[in-house]
Amino acid sequence: MLKFIFGPIGGYAAGLTLITTILVTVAGMMTVVFAFAFFGHFMRTQVMDRFFPNKKKFSVRNRRFVTIWKKYGLPGVAALTPVVLTPIGGTLLAISFGAPRNKLILYMFISAAIWSVIFSGTIYFFGNEVLPDVIK
Repeated sequence: MLKFIFGPIGGYAAGLTLITTILVTVAGMMTVVFAFAFFGHFMRTQVMDRFFPNKKKFSVRNRRFVTIWKKYGLPGVAALTPVVLTPIGGTLLAISFGAPRNKLILYMFISAAIWSVIFSGTIYFFGNEVLPDVIK
């Protein structure tokens, strides 16, 4: 959530319009989604397997990811991504469980758009009362 909320806070602090901030926030998340959707397998095989060859397969963290995937599927993971999993974590989770690339991109776009409107709208409408004077 922290990474995703920096976009709306930064847009508000820079004096951008609400629509511009929403578009830039969605574009930021979708950049990560596209990068990992198209190059995630390459990154895993070339980087992760090379630097972490003896990685434990059944860790507590991995079991938690499996539970999330089984319980919610791709739509649930996409909905939780900006709030809980971060764009990188949610995309990697979906890719590692074999989500189809086109569905992954669609669901992540819908999630990014909805959460961006919620976060940006909240910051723009309540920013004067909530955010410190340094950001304004």
